[in-house]
Amino acid sequence: MRTRWLRRVWAVPTGRFGTCVVAAIILVALIAWVWTPFDPQQVNVQDRWLPPSWPHLLGTDGAGRDILSLVMAGAGTTLWVAVGSAVVATVIGIALASLGALTTRWVRESVAVLIDILVAFPVLLVAMMISAVWGGSLWVVIWSVGIGFGVNMARVTRPELRRVLHSDFVLAGTAAGLTPMQNLWRHLLPNVAPVFIVQLSWAMAVAVLAEAGLSYLGFGAPVTEPSWGVLLRDLQQYLTVYPLAVLWPGLAITVAVLGLNLLGDGIREASDPTLASTTGAARVSRTHMPEVVS
Repeated sequence: MRTRWLRRVWAVPTGRFGTCVVAAIILVALIAWVWTPFDPQQVNVQDRWLPPSWPHLLGTDGAGRDILSLVMAGAGTTLWVAVGSAVVATVIGIALASLGALTTRWVRESVAVLIDILVAFPVLLVAMMISAVWGGSLWVVIWSVGIGFGVNMARVTRPELRRVLHSDFVLAGTAAGLTPMQNLWRHLLPNVAPVFIVQLSWAMAVAVLAEAGLSYLGFGAPVTEPSWGVLLRDLQQYLTVYPLAVLWPGLAITVAVLGLNLLGDGIREASDPTLASTTGAARVSRTHMPEVVS
């Protein structure tokens, strides 16, 4: 079953592109963990602003640091933030969705009101509020994005849990003596997993963008930490003089966010039975059919 689902994700062009991008980021991060062409923080004034050439394939910055090594090391930071935010968002999302679906009426309504209140706070605003108290760090980005998207996951997943809760197999499990927690892990979560995974991939994309944006503003990674946002902030002031140097971290951020978003779209298509049963032009026409808002 899982293999067939993965094949459906790979059969969708967006899912295939997203999978390749995510796999490439993971591979580069693992390689950078043990090897980079140069020390990412090594300063060499004699090699300042070298154009792309051997041995500096992407050139150097104003301190003589190798940009390729900085981009490779930044992939590890990006992966760490994306995975950490996903873990926090998963825990918060499952907890709030379960409380909002499986408990008594007054608890469900209280959780629904709490979710509506928390959704009103943008992720970047939450990150800035936390960093004002604890200072800027990668943990600020992880917790702020995790909390922000965990609430969004709960808002999307809670109605799905309520719908599955009234299914015949859940009622049969309850009649057989399963506790609410056993029903949650055996029946409810597996049936809402596709919706949750799609939200999770989008949360990771937001985490990449938030880490870059917050690091650019000085609320994210410290200067000593290799980060695409920090590198972009350091290079943007030389945009009119050395535009090619700014291209690489900006391109890395764009490709990473695009890949994670398209992976989420691919998972959504593979999980939707109405889209999974169609191919070719029919799938394209159904996927891009404009929505009518009543």
